[in-house]
Amino acid sequence: MSDYALEIRNLSHRFGDYPVLDRINLKIWPGQIVAIVGPSGCGKSTLLKAILGTHPPSEGEILADGEPVTGPTRNVGIVYQQYSLYDFLTAEGNVAFGLKLDQSSFFSRLVLFPKYLKQREQHLAQARDFLKQVGLDHACGKYPVEMSGGMKQRVAVAQALIMRPKVVLLDEPFGALDEAMREDLQYMLLRFYQENLQRKREGKRPEYTILMVTHELNEAIFVADRVIGMSRFHTEGNRGATVVYDKPCPVFHPNDPRDYSKFVDQREELRHAVFDDEYIKDRNKYVTFWNELSRLAEGQSRPPEEPS
Repeated sequence: MSDYALEIRNLSHRFGDYPVLDRINLKIWPGQIVAIVGPSGCGKSTLLKAILGTHPPSEGEILADGEPVTGPTRNVGIVYQQYSLYDFLTAEGNVAFGLKLDQSSFFSRLVLFPKYLKQREQHLAQARDFLKQVGLDHACGKYPVEMSGGMKQRVAVAQALIMRPKVVLLDEPFGALDEAMREDLQYMLLRFYQENLQRKREGKRPEYTILMVTHELNEAIFVADRVIGMSRFHTEGNRGATVVYDKPCPVFHPNDPRDYSKFVDQREELRHAVFDDEYIKDRNKYVTFWNELSRLAEGQSRPPEEPS
């Protein structure tokens, strides 16, 4: 078992002669909720596909819990913006479907049917547990046609979590939802983070490590404990997009009121450092996550002044 849920080492990617990603390095601890933001076309989805294992990078290495990612693996799960639910299955049936495919074969289901029925009851019981964790214990028997968009997306999250991946990727998962549903799911992620903290206090490994791509800066800072910004707007941008921003975020409790004023400065810094195409800077200027953690450990309240 690795100290890191996810490691990316010197990852670069090209489409033909066109450089897309350049020398990306990341280390993510178990239990972190990390948001990735960046201009459209900067390679965020390409990076997620590489981590998922469906599109291997041109160069570099990806490790999930210390194991190399060379193709799709159970160590990495994903939730897309469009929910991938089967219309003919209930919520609990959809969530249990992955367990069915993973733990039984067509032969065993056909020939050892009584044994499979017992196993299926166990799968459905686990599915109900995960639906409860995402706030849908009242909707286990509903079919997708009977569910709202937010409910369907919660089912999709439970689908991913039940396979117990080391990392869950969220590819703009709330983009198609209205504001109320979106906020509801944001608070769900905050509850997951509190569960991670509780497991840490008990000396256990956190269960939910989440890497989320979003285009909403408020959402990124609100639900994550760390924000990563990708862009080409740096002095070596001709080589491809890379991480130009990596800093911790304020941690919010799900019972706290939503107060964006707590991070207005960081949001404006993100806009400037990541999205301003006229601001060409050194790629490492705002990549300070590990340095800021060291300062916090030493008791410093704020970073030292930058030289003029």
